[in-house]
Amino acid sequence: MKKIISFLGISILGGVLTLGGYKLLFEAPIVLENSNNSGLQVLETVFSPTDKTLNAAEMVTDFTVAAEKTIHAVVHVKNTSIRTQKTRRDLFFGLGNGDRTYEQVGTGSGVIISADGYVVTNNHVIDGATELEITLNNKRKYQAELIGRDVANDIALLKIEADTKLSYIPFANSDAIKIGEWVLAVGNPYNLTSTVTAGIVSAKGRDLEGNRNIESFIQTDAAVNPGNSGGALVNARGDLIGINTAISSKTGSFIGYSFAVPSNIAKKIINDILEFGIVQEAILGIAVDPNYPEEGVKVVGIMAQTDTLGMEELKSGDIIKKINEVKISKFSELKGQLTAKRPGDSVKVTIERADKIFVKTVILTKKVAPILATALGWELKDLSVDEMNNRGIKVGVKIVRDRKYGLQNYIITKINGQEVENAQEAAVRLNELATSSYANNIIELLNLEGERERIRF
Repeated sequence: MKKIISFLGISILGGVLTLGGYKLLFEAPIVLENSNNSGLQVLETVFSPTDKTLNAAEMVTDFTVAAEKTIHAVVHVKNTSIRTQKTRRDLFFGLGNGDRTYEQVGTGSGVIISADGYVVTNNHVIDGATELEITLNNKRKYQAELIGRDVANDIALLKIEADTKLSYIPFANSDAIKIGEWVLAVGNPYNLTSTVTAGIVSAKGRDLEGNRNIESFIQTDAAVNPGNSGGALVNARGDLIGINTAISSKTGSFIGYSFAVPSNIAKKIINDILEFGIVQEAILGIAVDPNYPEEGVKVVGIMAQTDTLGMEELKSGDIIKKINEVKISKFSELKGQLTAKRPGDSVKVTIERADKIFVKTVILTKKVAPILATALGWELKDLSVDEMNNRGIKVGVKIVRDRKYGLQNYIITKINGQEVENAQEAAVRLNELATSSYANNIIELLNLEGERERIRF
């Protein structure tokens, strides 16, 4: 009996120990000790790049600082013009009391670019104005003076006289802006003051179909509507990278595409107006192939020598790839780079020639006005070196436009037996002959087939 009780006691004790071990091993809480006695470490879930050279403005999407810097420097421009219109009685019966005059008002935007009151806007905003009024963001109004304008690039410079220093927007380098970079459009659409919209740069060097004046726009998808013309396109730092100019729309309202004149072009035009009174247009002195299908601009003719100071000139067949390290993919990009330069400026031109890459230093020349032989209705120009070589001649002048006789693209070689060496000389001699009483004047020409012809008048 004692053995049975002893065995039972040992069994009970074993069960107690087993149950206690289970509780201890599987049901007791597990405690992890942290060697840092300051408590739990909190980690932010925001990625911070280790590359400290990255420009913060390229990452920011908070535009409050840029907006605050710019809204006080963008103004409302009111254009008042006097129009005349014949009355209905005049039109139908000629019995009216004369022409009726009335005021026509147009509005747009402008950008203050200096503390002393210079304002840049679009030429089409102020075109035809008899009176210009500028309204600041604080509602103060000023009469504006037109300092100068460039119709081709749609830029105008105004001046207001304020009794205090004005907020203004500094120019940025528009060549440095990248596709995909955030931008703000600031202006006065539909007469709403201080309107700010955001978007990205969609394209650079954009040429608009059918528009031959402005050929190097910055394209954005920042909302721009009527009244925004002449307003500011700024980067995320609030610096001026363009003057908002046009939209592409079938309805007249914004549908996703807007265009701005790059700040480098606007700044150069403004400097020219202030220094010379007119825009100084620079050219490379080349003719290009407008239908070249690949990247770059193909040279097909040389119109001006560029071997000053021993520099080697560009040649027909060269493919222009860069201007001063700026990539050139098409003619509009080349045009934009040249529009931002002055005659006499030196540029580095990267070209591809016979599958090799060369860098040529070229001094830009000045674009001259057409030379007219007005008495005959001819517009003349000097022949390029390539044109003379192809024709097998050493002198000659091309008729680039003929309003009377159908001789366009003919080459004038002699006038009354004397060779002509340049277009200016030819125009003077032709104008003199056309008004003289001598009736046996002879002009020798090469026709389109290279055959020699003579005309008498």
